[in-house]
Amino acid sequence: MGNSVTTYATSGFNLLLHPEITPSPFEEPTFDPLLGFEGGRKERVMIATEEEMRSAKIPLEDRDYCAHYLLKYRGCRAEHWPWVYKCHHEKHSYLNCKYDDFVIRMKEYERERRLRIREQEQKASES
Repeated sequence: MGNSVTTYATSGFNLLLHPEITPSPFEEPTFDPLLGFEGGRKERVMIATEEEMRSAKIPLEDRDYCAHYLLKYRGCRAEHWPWVYKCHHEKHSYLNCKYDDFVIRMKEYERERRLRIREQEQKASES
């Protein structure tokens, strides 16, 4: 239960105490994205187009890799209003995509952090 609170607090303190190791959410990755992936990685592709998102008036913060699920969910709600409970499958698909996106971003953060730690240890062992 307390892991979520300590994780955020620890990462915030680590950004202040160890800025050379802790990646900032506003900076680009410093290592090759294919490092450690012999067979390559699956590229993430936006399915919803910018025009579709603009015409549906999706806010900028929701224009991510899950926007096509949000478009389906909003369309279902408009079609079945006021019986929006009929759109539970679309809502579940959208929330599942958001969770998977969060997990991918956290894995990328942790990968970057561990590669930075490894680089610091290699520099320390060389000197």
